[in-house]
Amino acid sequence: MSELTSLLLYSAAIVAGALGGGAIPLVVGDRARRTDLLLAFSAGVMLGAAFFQMLPAALHEGGLGTLSLVLVGALTLFILERFVLVHACEEPEGCEVHGALGLTAFVGLSAHTLFDGVALGSSLSAGVGAMVFVAVVAHKIPASIALSAILVHERYKRSTTMLMLLGFALTVPLGAGAYFLVRRYLDIEHFTAYALAFSSGTFLYLALADLLPQVHRKAGMRAATLAALLAGIALMAAMGHAGGHEH
Repeated sequence: MSELTSLLLYSAAIVAGALGGGAIPLVVGDRARRTDLLLAFSAGVMLGAAFFQMLPAALHEGGLGTLSLVLVGALTLFILERFVLVHACEEPEGCEVHGALGLTAFVGLSAHTLFDGVALGSSLSAGVGAMVFVAVVAHKIPASIALSAILVHERYKRSTTMLMLLGFALTVPLGAGAYFLVRRYLDIEHFTAYALAFSSGTFLYLALADLLPQVHRKAGMRAATLAALLAGIALMAAMGHAGGHEH
């Protein structure tokens, strides 16, 4: 499959999953929220994607110099969260927001998801798109549930909520499209490698700073959440091993 075909298929699946997840709070009310097991599994998937495919692919194509972009990616999300955006937590009750809660959550989470799109686009160029696709889906669906729960809590209309969820879902293909445009029109050596390294930094930050701390704060289900975390890592390790001969 061509990069464009793969991007269209992955984007359609991501948008469908995000809309499906976001519909859950509309059905069951504003108490719906992501489970600890899903949080832990998503963190494991993002860690595994970063370490088993994205970073090795970036190093293979761009060398050790790409590692500095991992730190840049992590710091970029930290600065955005600290000074600009709503904190990308997955549980509405725990988010620190300012001003109009629903709109702030929408803008903040959508901006985060643009980086998921960049990660997907760069991974397709490097031949590791399937693995990053799984990681994006694992993070995107629960984030959609959280955003929808916030909008339901703020008494947004169902039609408005669905339109905002659609806009949120479309940020992944938007980010991927931005990556391909930059790659096409700017002659930057090893651009794909740098984008992969940058994106792996955002994945590591999301997993270690946003997702796992929320799991760690919960007193119960320690063994189960650890198992879910390891399952996510193991899934990415298996996918990396299966696709390792491509590089």
